[in-house]
Amino acid sequence: MNKSIYRQADYQSKSDQDKFQEKNLPILRFSKNIAPSVDKGKNNRPGAKQYTSMQALAEFERWSRTYDRSLLQYLLFEPTHQVLLRYLGPGDRKILDIGCGTGKFLVTIAERFPATQLVGLDLCPGMLQRASERCQPYGSRICLVRGDSTYLPFQDNQFDVVTCSHSFHHYPDQQRAIAEMYRILRPNGRLLLVDGDRDGWWGWFIYDICVPWIEGGVHHCSARQFRQLCQAAGFQQIQQTRFGYLAPFLVTVAVAAKSSVAGQLPVARAA
Repeated sequence: MNKSIYRQADYQSKSDQDKFQEKNLPILRFSKNIAPSVDKGKNNRPGAKQYTSMQALAEFERWSRTYDRSLLQYLLFEPTHQVLLRYLGPGDRKILDIGCGTGKFLVTIAERFPATQLVGLDLCPGMLQRASERCQPYGSRICLVRGDSTYLPFQDNQFDVVTCSHSFHHYPDQQRAIAEMYRILRPNGRLLLVDGDRDGWWGWFIYDICVPWIEGGVHHCSARQFRQLCQAAGFQQIQQTRFGYLAPFLVTVAVAAKSSVAGQLPVARAA
């Protein structure tokens, strides 16, 4: 992967680099700008309790040990990956997956589209350790980066597609995260953003009651809030589709037209 996609502020942590070299795993890149302001209590989410990136980091570090065996892989994550593949094609030559976890979706894309270059970003070292082991057979086609969603360590206009699935509710500054996604997308690049669909009564019970009870002050956006966040960042042609019943999720697709004119289509229900 061409290093020119990275900001000059990006650097590699020597101790972590040595750890991965010892295991002959792909070298990770590390951004020094990890949650520069979020941990001071800044939180722009409507009605949400204070929630910091360090809380999310601690939670996912614990979860990384059993993440691949979680029931959510079968109920939510794998169905989401299959849906997202419908939106991708051979023309998407450079894709960033934000909140890549253990790299399952990265490998799925790599298998489907052999010419695509992939970058996976996550805040959690434990997740990236497992992702590195999984992605090793794909060599330089998959690059793993440790970084924060609110300060992406990439230059402007670098990616054809940015994907983010089922991690957005953990982002304390959701507006800034969306703005960063817009910044690094090329003109007419696409954002594929997926999170739990909390608008129906069942989704409300799962994502507004059960999940915060387990995970703390996370915030699942409504479809309307996702549209507002995307429009505020400058996205156009916003389309939303609902999937699933037992574990419903919402896919928001938006185009980085780099223009002030915003478009919107109604939410559809997948067949």
